[in-house]
Amino acid sequence: MAKRKLKKNNTYHSSSVASVIPKSQKEMAQTEKSATFALAAVALVVAVCVAPLAAEISSSDIHHHKRLSLKMDEAQLTVNNELSYEVQVSWMSQRCYQCLYQQLGVVPAGLGPGQPSSVNFVVSTQHEITLQINSTPIELELCKIPFHFGEHGNYSLWVKTLNASFGVNCSVVTDKDPVNSYIPILVAFLIYALLALVFAIGKKVWGLDAVRGLVLRLGSSMETERLINSELGPTRVVPPVTDNILPPPLTSSKRLRSLDTFRGISLVIMVFVNYGGGRYWFFRHESWNGLTVADLVFPWFVFIMGTSIALSINALLRAGATRCSLLRKAVWRSLQLFIIGVLVINPNYCQGALAWENLRIPGVLQRLAWSYLVVACLDLLVARGQLDVLTVDAWWSPAIDFLLYWPAWLCVILLEVLWLFLTFQLPVPDCPTGYLGPGGIGDMGLYVNCTGGAAGFIDRLLLGEKHMYQNPSSRVIYATRIPYDPEGVLGSINSILMAFLGLQAGKIILHYRERPKSIMSRFLIWGLLLGVISAFLTKCSTDQGFIPVNKNLWSLSYVTTLACFAFVLLMLIYYIVDVNKWWSGAPFYYPGMNSILVYVGHEVFEDYFPFHWRMSNSQSHAEHLIQNLVATSCWVIISYLLYKKKIFWKI
Repeated sequence: MAKRKLKKNNTYHSSSVASVIPKSQKEMAQTEKSATFALAAVALVVAVCVAPLAAEISSSDIHHHKRLSLKMDEAQLTVNNELSYEVQVSWMSQRCYQCLYQQLGVVPAGLGPGQPSSVNFVVSTQHEITLQINSTPIELELCKIPFHFGEHGNYSLWVKTLNASFGVNCSVVTDKDPVNSYIPILVAFLIYALLALVFAIGKKVWGLDAVRGLVLRLGSSMETERLINSELGPTRVVPPVTDNILPPPLTSSKRLRSLDTFRGISLVIMVFVNYGGGRYWFFRHESWNGLTVADLVFPWFVFIMGTSIALSINALLRAGATRCSLLRKAVWRSLQLFIIGVLVINPNYCQGALAWENLRIPGVLQRLAWSYLVVACLDLLVARGQLDVLTVDAWWSPAIDFLLYWPAWLCVILLEVLWLFLTFQLPVPDCPTGYLGPGGIGDMGLYVNCTGGAAGFIDRLLLGEKHMYQNPSSRVIYATRIPYDPEGVLGSINSILMAFLGLQAGKIILHYRERPKSIMSRFLIWGLLLGVISAFLTKCSTDQGFIPVNKNLWSLSYVTTLACFAFVLLMLIYYIVDVNKWWSGAPFYYPGMNSILVYVGHEVFEDYFPFHWRMSNSQSHAEHLIQNLVATSCWVIISYLLYKKKIFWKI
């Protein structure tokens, strides 16, 4: 349709010119024949002299574009201006809230009727953008066009004067269809789904007695052993008499596979998005408010860490460990995590001594270390080793998993009040109090250097700009100028809340470990409660709520929203893996058992084969997706081999 439309436009212009020619010839027929030849000769000379200049003016951009190759998530836009004055083309992403338009370029005035001037531009295809056409030098808006360009497509924007009035008409025509950059995701999904199906069918077939018997009969040694056993009888092991008088050995508490599966899912997605996620925008962190796939996994990892804290401390207290010894262990483990995190996120850790002047201090493992230390201390304050002796007849017993630990909840609430006070009441120089925006071109460019409000100010005050993350995701859309760290100081308070909500999930498992329905129902109740809180805080919108969902700020609504998802997802996995045993949790179960090793390893060996190699086309989503999936799959295989060898890295 777009191509046919373009052809109609061209036909219209050519036919309008043709309608003038017969009239001119009719008039010239009345003149002398010699004058006709003279005029024709003059026209030919003018055409020969002027045509190269006109071609240079109108076609220079087109020839230039032919030498220009489009990169990933880019398209070509040719702006054709038929107006008698030059126009300015600006753009704004639809994901950019209250942003200034960014200048794309200026298109000169048309050469005449049916002779537009053309300029080629490169536009982004990640999100829908709004094009604004203004006249120059007077800033008068002529038209606005929202349009979602496709990757590697060619488009034409025609700016014309309406015949019936002095208004301006703007329309976008597709000259070349874009490529479908999402096909590699579909293919990858089908391949992994097919592998999972083959594995499941193979496991079912192998479980059949007839198949196992057939495989056993293929081995001569197995056949010999079967014949011997059939004649002499199977060997029988007689237990010693002491087995009946000695008490049964102590067994460790049953480990819930759903917890390691949940942790493994979070970790595998985290590794995939850290490796690039095929360079798709939804596998990268959101520029400011909102959620993408990449924004889900780290809070889930913090959540399940809190759940593990509850189960681990309870098991150690039951085994006779003292609270002081557990506190020392928690401090030592947190210190190790923090040091490893500092080494991993600074790229020169294997090239000699680290330079203090540009050493980044906050990071993922540092955030985990801080959250682990605080939540473990809170749990040691209120944890009980023996839960069987607690009464279940009191009126408050249905909420025993919550009311029994009210001192810890009081501490968390006070921390949250501190976060709210600092966020909305701390004065920030040259910024409005309580500002939660990205700065840059957001909020109409009024607060350029206010990225993150109080959170960014506290980090710059305590850490210094050189010790913060230098390339925050807010630069992608909002063009921010100052460093901002998404793992900063103020956001650590809300990461404690996330881990503590995971601790609450662990308390539910401990108190109702023999009643799966009670566990699942309480998970759903907590998920519903947190979902209602999120709906209130955000007003069910991305940017217009009291506290928007924001990963960079680790806002309160971000924590409640992700905790809501975590409770529901953990309930589903618990029901499938541990209750009905429909799924073993593989392959996510294996990296979940070795999470620290997989995370540190994927950071350290990121630039080494087979996790990374030189691609033939670095501007291809398909090649990036293949590389990132292969790298992630390698870590799943490594974790499986380590699991088989019973090698686990514990801190």
